Amino acid sequence: MKLKKVVSLLTVAILSTTLLAGCSSTKNEEAGGKTKLRFATWDSEESLALQEGLVKKFNEEHDDVEVVLEAYGSEFDTKLAAGMGAGDTPDLMYMWNYPLYSGALEPLDSYIEKEGADYKNSFFETLWNYNSYEESTYGIPVGYTTHVVYYNKDIFDAAGVEYPSSEWTWKEFEETAKKLTNKEKKTYGFGFSAKPDPYDFEMMLWNNGTSYLGDNDELKGNVNSKEAIEVYQAYQKMAKDGIALPTEGSGGTEMKAGSIGMFINGSWSITGFEEQGLNFGTTVIPTFREGNKAPSVVSSSGMAMSKDCKNKDAAWEFIKFWTSEDANKARIEYELPVIKSVAESEKLLENEIYSPFYTMLEQSKEYTPSSFKVKDWTEISEELSTVQEGIFNPTTLRDPKQSLDSIAK
Repeated sequence: MKLKKVVSLLTVAILSTTLLAGCSSTKNEEAGGKTKLRFATWDSEESLALQEGLVKKFNEEHDDVEVVLEAYGSEFDTKLAAGMGAGDTPDLMYMWNYPLYSGALEPLDSYIEKEGADYKNSFFETLWNYNSYEESTYGIPVGYTTHVVYYNKDIFDAAGVEYPSSEWTWKEFEETAKKLTNKEKKTYGFGFSAKPDPYDFEMMLWNNGTSYLGDNDELKGNVNSKEAIEVYQAYQKMAKDGIALPTEGSGGTEMKAGSIGMFINGSWSITGFEEQGLNFGTTVIPTFREGNKAPSVVSSSGMAMSKDCKNKDAAWEFIKFWTSEDANKARIEYELPVIKSVAESEKLLENEIYSPFYTMLEQSKEYTPSSFKVKDWTEISEELSTVQEGIFNPTTLRDPKQSLDSIAK
């Protein structure tokens, strides 16, 4: 599953100009008597081939509509914003950054309402938070991942440590990491990114009762709150004590190499671990506050429609096809199903590896990322990224309080 997280300043500049000037209408062409719809995706390689097959299937089943897949790959945001600026917006597109793009998207609430309550209820509830902005729904969930703790069973077995329970605290997590650490074998109990993605890391602040911006949409008093500082100190202390390894990536490479016992990540790691034959398990993220349930940020993809699409009914039919049970099952190798019945029929809610992702989804209903609250998230994210790297980079390990105070405004 390829989920977008970061927008370049170039993209923001292009899109800002577009929305101020107003988007020109998308011109749907007639292709041999058929309505032509353009669908922009960020996928590539194997998952793109799967998408091409699904588009072909839809076209074969519809005599009056032809969907054309446009693969933007890693340049998705730049190409999408440039197309909007030139009045050449695709009719349908994958979407993640609704605050930034909402002005160019068609609200889908009326379409959802016409389908009936059962339609909306067929999706996992938490995902609607990630496909909406300012009380309007702009996307239908396509795929998602929450974050969980991955653990290397062989390292646990060698250290004589019991596998993690589904109800554990951060204190127990630290104690487990200490037991797994073996300096002679150069094995660390925990691995984490020395430059974590701010979007992802906010879930750890939620875990301790705070966030970057809070309800007042201000950094001051939130990102530098006592609770936030405690989280950064906890991570940094593990690094200083030599029981955690700050890495250049997420920790997946070190997990494969057998140099760390645990790390936190989304479902992206599963396929690689299984292909390697790694003996691993997954479990929920430990809570900072005993008695509470830890939440997770959700990396979610949705299907959106351009507000200037000339054939909205046909576009909605494709959206329903793309987000249907059958399509969810077809993409199961690349992304976690977003429809309850599919997760149940595929027995993912009972699966040792996959069920924690759904548990984390259920525990995250009430949380909304700061990136969904403000349109200048890119600038805030860059500041946070620089500060967090200074706190966690082994060559700096700057004081968390001073660092967070420096960006609180």
